[in-house]
Order: sequence, then C-alpha cells, then structure tokens
Amino acid sequence: MKATQQLHDLGQSLWLDNITRGLLASGTLSRYINEYSVTGLTSNPTIFDKAIHDTGFYDEAIHQKTAMGQSGEALFFELALEDLTQAADLFRPVHDATGGIDGWVSLEVSPLLADDAAGTIKAAVALHERAGRPNLFIKIPGTAAGTRAIEESIFAGVPVNVTLLFSREQYIAAADAYWRGIQRRMDAGLDPKVNSVASIFVSRWDKAVMDAVPATLRNRLGVAIARRIYKTYCKRMVSPAWRKLADAGALPQRLLWASTGTKDPQIPDVFYIEALAAPSTINTIPEKTLQAFAAHGSLNGAMPDDGGDAEAVLADFAQAGVDIVALASQLQREGAQSFTKSWTDLLAVIAEKSAQ
Repeated sequence: MKATQQLHDLGQSLWLDNITRGLLASGTLSRYINEYSVTGLTSNPTIFDKAIHDTGFYDEAIHQKTAMGQSGEALFFELALEDLTQAADLFRPVHDATGGIDGWVSLEVSPLLADDAAGTIKAAVALHERAGRPNLFIKIPGTAAGTRAIEESIFAGVPVNVTLLFSREQYIAAADAYWRGIQRRMDAGLDPKVNSVASIFVSRWDKAVMDAVPATLRNRLGVAIARRIYKTYCKRMVSPAWRKLADAGALPQRLLWASTGTKDPQIPDVFYIEALAAPSTINTIPEKTLQAFAAHGSLNGAMPDDGGDAEAVLADFAQAGVDIVALASQLQREGAQSFTKSWTDLLAVIAEKSAQ
C-alpha cells in the first residue's frame, strides 16, 4: 500500500500545493487523485506567478481577454477561476461524499488587501460568488485585519482558508474568529455549516533559525510548533464551547499543514510529511514532495494529541535565544510581503504578455 494511501487511511487529507493549466490539461491532477489519494489543492500568488511566467499555457487566454478589454487583477482572477473551477469539479465527488469536509480548492484574495479588512470582506464575497462552486475556499491571511475579515466572511457564508498562521496564538485568534462568525449565523437563524481550515506554515520556522541555533536543534522548531498547535486544536475539539456549535450542525475548522517542503538538503525530502501525520488534519504538499512521499515515504505513527515533547523542545530554543512570539510575527509579516512581491511580479508578467 502506498504511503499516501496510508496517510489517507489514518484520517489525514492530502492536498496538492500547486495548480497550473498544464496539470489540468495533461490529466496529471486526475492521476494524482487516482494514484496518490489527493483530495484537494491550494494555490497562492507565488504559484500562479510561476505558472504564468514559466509556461505558455496561459498566453492565448491572456491575449483573448486583453482583446476583450480586460487587464490587471481582473484578468488574473478570470484565469485563476478558470483553473480552480475546473479543479473544483474534479474534487466535487469527494466533497459530496464527505459532507463538505474534503474536496476543496483555494483562491487567495489580493495580498494588497492584507491590512484592509473591509476590502478583504468585499473581495471574498465577490470571488466566491463568481466561482459558483461550493467547494472553493477563499484564502484570507490571519493578520489583525484578516481576523476581522474571517469573522465577517464566515458570517456572510463564505468558506475561508485562513493562511499565514505560524504560532499557537495566531491560530487561536483565527479559530476564535471562525467560531464567532458561526455563532452569529446561529443567532441570526442562518445555517451554521460554513467550512473553514486554518493553515499552519511549518518549514519556514526551521529556515529562519537554521544558522542561529546549535546543530542539535536544526529542523526541530517547525515540528515542535506544529505539535503545540495540534494539542490546542485537539483540546478545542472536545471543549463545551465547540460541542455547542457542533450540536447545532457546525463543521470543524480543520488544521492544514502548509510549507511542508524541506528547505535543508541535509534532511529527507519527506521529513515534514512523515512528522506531521495526524488524524483530522490536512497536509498540502508541493508536487515534488508528493511524488517523493509516494515513492519512498513511510507512515511512522501519528502526531501525539498531547503535544509530545513540544514544550521541552521549545524551551531548548528559548534557552538558545529564540523568541518564539517575536519570530512568529516576523514570519507572518515576511510571508505577507513575499505574497505581495509575487502578486506584483504576477501582474507585471500578465501586462507583458498582454502587450505582446
């Protein structure tokens, strides 16, 4: 049995952290669904920037839309929605079979709205309506402004993938925003079944401290943070507050492990996939890492729901001078800046191809 199927049987969903028109046209995504137990996918500005810049799959569509008077962000979202609605249709059987728990694709709002709650809310509602698919998440960053936008978007009935979460505290803020949005829907007599996932970025922790800690601590921070958050998640799922929402029909906001490709060539290419195996969670995997895990990965047990050695490991990092709270804020800020740069580059590539 493939390791990907073993993870699926454990209760963890495997999503592809990639989308290109070539993946769809070649049938590769369909093959991943059938052969690797892939049940969803995620996208972001960096992924689309690379796809449009490095391939010719989008050139004809860009020229056609330019001739129709479209440009900039409007043209990009047309391209992205064409890809993601097609992918959503491929995952629709999984979505229906799991009652909306699985089978999702994700589209991010403009990174330029990271500090604009009102603009994010408006964009989230508009993009979800345009997609016309029940299994399309709108990605909203878990920043201070994003937290307000998450609550309001959930209240408006928009499924949300909360992105750029790094710490337990950032996760709790996002989870609380989801719960508030659901509670407000219940108070208003609306259906509480609005789905959400909380995306925890893992490997960027290890990259950030790689040259600042002893060799014995290298590549241990990201997994320790993930274990701490998973412990909190498990506790929330058995709390009286959640039971009240669940009894009314609300769906759990599952944890999603993101940034799971290795940044250090000295560790196995499937390091984070094996370390983050956990029931009732999602792992969104870069394409090369997915192929590697299917080829030679293994399931070595599930993540402990009590956090395991997480706090002891984090204490060692504190002793080594790593300020977890400050670094979490830095990583979230840098993540938002990285997506903004990719967004700017993406629009420049589209403008260049439009002009050709």
